[in-house]
Amino acid sequence: MTISQSLNAIATVSLRGTLEEKLKAAAAAGFAGVEIFENDLIGSALSPRDVRAMLDDLGLACMLYQPFRDFEGLPGDLRRRAFDRARAKFDLMEELGTDRILFCSSCHPAALGERARIVDDFRELGGIAQERGIIVGYEALAWGRHVNDHRDAWAIVEAVDHPNIGIILDSYHSLSRQIPSESIRAIPGDKIAFVQLADAPLLDMDLLYWSRHFRNLPGQGGLDVAGFVAEILRTGYDGPLSLEIFNDRFRSNAARLVAEDGHRSLDYVRDAAQRLIDQPTAMPAPQPVLGCEFVEFTADGSDAARLGSSFASLGFTLVGEHRHKKVTRWRQGGVNLIVNAEPKGFASAYRATQGTSICAIGVRVKDKAAVLARAAALGIKAYSPEGRPGRMAMPALRGVGGSLIYLIDDHEVEGLWAREFDAVEMDADAIGADVRSIDHLAAVVHNDEFLSWQLYWRSLFGLEARAAQDVIDPSGLVHSQALQSADGAFRVTINASDARETLSSRFLDHGFGGGYQHVALTTDDIFATAKGLQDNGAAMLEIPANYHADLAARFDLDEVLAARMADDGVLYDEDGEGAGFWQMYSRAFDKLFFFEFVQRAKGYGGYGAPNAGVRLAAQNRFRPDAIPAATL
Repeated sequence: MTISQSLNAIATVSLRGTLEEKLKAAAAAGFAGVEIFENDLIGSALSPRDVRAMLDDLGLACMLYQPFRDFEGLPGDLRRRAFDRARAKFDLMEELGTDRILFCSSCHPAALGERARIVDDFRELGGIAQERGIIVGYEALAWGRHVNDHRDAWAIVEAVDHPNIGIILDSYHSLSRQIPSESIRAIPGDKIAFVQLADAPLLDMDLLYWSRHFRNLPGQGGLDVAGFVAEILRTGYDGPLSLEIFNDRFRSNAARLVAEDGHRSLDYVRDAAQRLIDQPTAMPAPQPVLGCEFVEFTADGSDAARLGSSFASLGFTLVGEHRHKKVTRWRQGGVNLIVNAEPKGFASAYRATQGTSICAIGVRVKDKAAVLARAAALGIKAYSPEGRPGRMAMPALRGVGGSLIYLIDDHEVEGLWAREFDAVEMDADAIGADVRSIDHLAAVVHNDEFLSWQLYWRSLFGLEARAAQDVIDPSGLVHSQALQSADGAFRVTINASDARETLSSRFLDHGFGGGYQHVALTTDDIFATAKGLQDNGAAMLEIPANYHADLAARFDLDEVLAARMADDGVLYDEDGEGAGFWQMYSRAFDKLFFFEFVQRAKGYGGYGAPNAGVRLAAQNRFRPDAIPAATL
């Protein structure tokens, strides 16, 4: 079997369904091959020859059969039986049409740790494998009885010194034990039989339980998988990169979604690894988001008028009307809000399924062509606007919940607004300046897409993940993951919940799929902003007095300041260095979205997570379905 560096593979254990369904999903996602997980084959009604025929029909190769457990270091009759099992598996592999098998380090209670005995076992096995044309890969399980470090596995393979015995490297087993990836440099590339990849959140728990339930795709966790792969590529390894994922969420997700994300994750991590060691890459580098230029809302009729009134109460001013479409531009400081009331086109179609909602965002980048090329390489779909006169001919990508992400080269921004919109006559001082920029956007997605959208932002734009948070809603738990550009110029949070009555779940129930639920706006003076909102009659979220009484005690706040915060409904948090964060919220528009106003002290990098439960409890008291749909 000839394999090349560009091939992607996936273990069937990573996907949900029958073996047949798993193979079809892998083929549809573009994988070149699969690892056949033994339990999947044993539980299948297909014979090994039937599986081989199906693989041929789908254009897939069986790149590895796995796992073979508890082989080395066994005494007496146990050793004989282990070799008999190996011969039987070699026969099965011939029927499957694969020449590679994974032998994982033994966990058997009778296994002996004598190095010479283990080396002898693999040397004898190598002779049997050579007669069959089979490559045996030895993998150090993180919880192996005597061998749990790839450095020890390599020492054994090196001592065996047989052409049919190599090492299998698995990112989870090495990185979970914090084994330096630089140690891979001691291994010649032609002795690496196979590479398996998995990421994982950084958790402190038993390694086996962590492995069996919390592995995820590269780009969805906290392990340095790119650095691990970079060291493997440095050796000259030219085999495939393969995914072996054990994850409770993946076991319930559609195989198609996991397979597509898996293929994207391998392309992403290979690209990142090649950049680390200055190797040529197949796609442009990630383009950082320089900022969110606008948020677009879809609304028509009375909803559009009410939305405009709501924006005005929040301090925004109508500054432009599109020259050819029913689209208006509202502005405050550096923030642009767009209301699209067109009866046809994308916004109208989005409105039909989601109602009055956020249908698109526009982001500034240095090179939109590079973003589009990278998106295509990662399998992220582009949206093609008509580009006729009177249309905002901006390229766009499909985003969360079917929304769009418009791409704008930074130098084109001013020309774009001047070209597309007629200015509305107003006093020179009419445009408010309390709000400076968009601090972050918050999206809600279905639980099975929670990891998928994290991979989207990280792989496409190179956003960095902050520490994940579990937020207590009065009706259940909400999982939240914040992602942001390195300089903090663009931030987005992804939220999901299994509980049916949480605010996040009710938002999803309202429409079709996920979407953006709130927009956070940056101000330099939260109290001046609060006064302006009060003067404008903005409907703001009421925070209970108990919160502010506790707040004053926790942070030793001045009585006057604490009273002012209580009057204005301002929440507060600070980090370990004493950097503060102030925030307040509008009431929700119908059942759909709301606004947050924040003031960040320099150095504060969070999102006020300790206040999230209080905010959700307050919103629960003002459930949108119990509020007249008149104002925010």
